[in-house]
Amino acid sequence: MIAIELMGTAYAAVDHALHTLASTPLAEPAPKGIDTNGVVSFFASKIAPILLAVLGVIFIGRASRGEISKVLTSSAIAIIGLAFIAGAATLFFVGDYLIKLIFE
Repeated sequence: MIAIELMGTAYAAVDHALHTLASTPLAEPAPKGIDTNGVVSFFASKIAPILLAVLGVIFIGRASRGEISKVLTSSAIAIIGLAFIAGAATLFFVGDYLIKLIFE
């Protein structure tokens, strides 16, 4: 008698567990892709101004100590670096345009 009641209780518990598992999704849907425009705009709006401010503070500190030649050299290197970054961003958009032009 006890075994029959135990079997009935176990059956109800297993039935409830299987019903719950069947009604819930097993995996979330796959991501559609990375929002590269959001990443680029985040770096352009948040990270780049902070880095430029740090460079400015370093240049002002050096200039106040009389190291003008080092400041000019560092400034030229920073400007060339910014030109390379702008060129890379331009190539990114040109490449995107060419891909859309060829494959669409």
